[in-house]
Amino acid sequence: QVHLVESGGGLVQPGGSLRLSCAASGFTFSSSYFVWIRQPPGQGPEWVSTISTDNFAWYADSVQGRFVVSRDNAVSTVYLQMNGLHFADTALYFCARADGGLYFQLPRRDFWGQGTQVTVSS
Repeated sequence: QVHLVESGGGLVQPGGSLRLSCAASGFTFSSSYFVWIRQPPGQGPEWVSTISTDNFAWYADSVQGRFVVSRDNAVSTVYLQMNGLHFADTALYFCARADGGLYFQLPRRDFWGQGTQVTVSS
């Protein structure tokens, strides 16, 4: 059973940074791709980033150059370092185990965690 728990969200000023963590259990972490997804208030979920088993990463244009995804197989955790945060980055952020789709496709909903809220406000 896929079990993912996100943490690290919070309130941050524009231009600030946050690091999100996603602790995984219930499956073989090292052989899985992971996807970060966000859902802004009143909008649908959108793809943010994907990391492969060998640490190759893809990013949405909106976060390219500001966000960095990484993974630590030793502790079964995926990270999302977010720098230069904008008001538009305000969203509920989810991590998910990829389910074999294209790198920018959102995995099936039962492969997602519960999310962590990121609010960018002055």
